[in-house]
Amino acid sequence: MTMMTHRERTLALLHYQPCDRLPVVNFGGFWVETLQKWAAEGHISQEEAEGWVEGNAFDRSVCAKLGFDFDWLTVIYPFEWYKIPRGKDIRPPFEERFVEERPDGSRLVQNADGVILLDRGPAAGSRETSIPAEVDHLLKDRASWEEHYLPRLQYSPERVDMQALTDRQKAAAEEGLPFGLYCGSMIGRVREWTGLVGLSYILADDERLFDEMIDTNADLCYKMVEQLLATGTRFDFGYFWEDMCFKNGPLVSPKVFESKLLTHYARIVKLLNGHGIDIVGLDSDGRVDKLIPSWLAAGVNTMLPIEVGTWGSSIGPWREQYGRQIRGVGGVRKYVFALDRAAVDAELERLRPLVELGGYIPCPDHSLPPDVEWENVRYYTDRIREMLQTS
Repeated sequence: MTMMTHRERTLALLHYQPCDRLPVVNFGGFWVETLQKWAAEGHISQEEAEGWVEGNAFDRSVCAKLGFDFDWLTVIYPFEWYKIPRGKDIRPPFEERFVEERPDGSRLVQNADGVILLDRGPAAGSRETSIPAEVDHLLKDRASWEEHYLPRLQYSPERVDMQALTDRQKAAAEEGLPFGLYCGSMIGRVREWTGLVGLSYILADDERLFDEMIDTNADLCYKMVEQLLATGTRFDFGYFWEDMCFKNGPLVSPKVFESKLLTHYARIVKLLNGHGIDIVGLDSDGRVDKLIPSWLAAGVNTMLPIEVGTWGSSIGPWREQYGRQIRGVGGVRKYVFALDRAAVDAELERLRPLVELGGYIPCPDHSLPPDVEWENVRYYTDRIREMLQTS
């Protein structure tokens, strides 16, 4: 078989077609502490460690040195969705400001979503990677929705940066990479604005407001996707983000998804399908099993990042239950990179029969943490590159 590009490999695998080898994919970059450790060990430069931002030239350099072909999150437009504010949906964003400093040195800060966070890390401007706790939310009720959020979620064509779109498409074509379209978040972003507890209370106390928030956000997502597809840009897959599950199951019940969200998903998927895009992924962490039937009913057919976690997620049982309509990206237990080559080999052997099912691209879920050893990741990328060739 002739050598294929990373785009050709990716699309072939997700369509159950033969390809020359697996694409070697990362997902979510690295902890800053990981990069500092690798710089101290001499694997990367201090400039790469300090200048790294997911998707920039330093990121591509570090990924290449490790043996990765590309990072899944960096081949999606607009890549800015992965930063706050995701997808620039809050327009204009709220002022990011200091609120108060506590006696223990922790600080309360307001982020661009209007959420008050407890920052236990160093002073503002540092690159700490811990996730701050949510202390308070500006969005609590209809009054705060109508005053602060509804005006910021109105569609306008200026939301699409056409030059950035052109540049991203050109770069993907030149590098032979797949090019995905971020299609938004029907409820995940709303949950970030209200907090999970706050959103649960709104659903119970004011269902009309809950519906209005979901409908407004979903309509903005639809119009953005519609505008981007109308440009004639070649997109290879659609990509939703929700993070609507945790270790025990969904944060949103299947009943709520089907009554409040499924229609919004289905109409965006129909729009994608009408432009020849038949691979549609949904990014959710946690134990997603109970929501998969609803996602499939909406036309979503690719699950990622398949967090194995303590609950043992795997595409294997899903394939047995749903057949070849379901695909997947992810599912690698990244803790093996902190152990030794024997652990990496065992993980690869666990993955081998899943790869042989087709429709599946393994990759570690989320940023690689500081306990990961450089040599183990290098060993993994070398070995998994050979998997299809030797299976």
